[in-house]
Amino acid sequence: MKQRVAALTAAVSLCVLDGAAQQPSFSTTIEAVRVDALVTEHGQPVRGLRASDFEILDNGVPQQIDLVNFEQMPLNIILTLDMSDSVAGERLEHLRSASRSALATLDRSDQAALVTFNQAVSLGAPLTSDIAAVGLAIDRASGSGETSLVDGVFAGMMVGQSDVGRALLIVFSDGVDTSSWLQPDAVLDAAKRSDVVAYAVSVQSRLKTEFLRDLASLTGGRLFEIEKTADLEVTFRAIVEEFRHRYLLSYTPRGVAKDGWHRLDVRVKRRGAAIKARPGYLRS
Repeated sequence: MKQRVAALTAAVSLCVLDGAAQQPSFSTTIEAVRVDALVTEHGQPVRGLRASDFEILDNGVPQQIDLVNFEQMPLNIILTLDMSDSVAGERLEHLRSASRSALATLDRSDQAALVTFNQAVSLGAPLTSDIAAVGLAIDRASGSGETSLVDGVFAGMMVGQSDVGRALLIVFSDGVDTSSWLQPDAVLDAAKRSDVVAYAVSVQSRLKTEFLRDLASLTGGRLFEIEKTADLEVTFRAIVEEFRHRYLLSYTPRGVAKDGWHRLDVRVKRRGAAIKARPGYLRS
């Protein structure tokens, strides 16, 4: 047990230090609150909205919103991938192909990182604009051992929090957790304090995926349950494309307590449009 705890601690420390060396970190302990919001109409993203088209209520109190231009905030993709023994052969090739395809969509200002997990968590590539290096790390990854999904998600979130860009956590697992040291509730609590948006992808099975579903819901992302790993490439590209069309809203909380759970009610002033955003955030 001590060896596993030490290994996880080391992996998370590497995640934070590698990112912190590049740019100052962003944390919800400062005043500004960021909310990534997806606006759709008939299933398609709605473009061209302004700050005045949105409303945010923080614990029921209306807030003054700023809209951050996409160009001001580069995209950071953190690929957090299951490398247990069930991901081998054809499944591994599908996962590698999907990951490379997602990286191919990135712009010059964007960054990527790779976190893998089996019975241990590994930082395959730190957050970097050298996308080719991340691709090489993906090619080197191989499947063996058990599944520390919860630990892997936590490490991925730490990478996402280590940089000021917009963090998209893409998590893939084809099974349930069998070997994590961290408890799911503790990691979900960390997600409530994070600006990272998590999109989770799992293979359909009779086993339940409450952790990934809760993770996606709390961060304002989505859970994709695919029939087969051959669908991964289309799914990964769709995730990045959808994330690029989200709006980044920012505000400084006014008229509400600083600490505790803040319930968010994010609305769009467009008839017939639907909006998806995180349900709140936690401060202490």
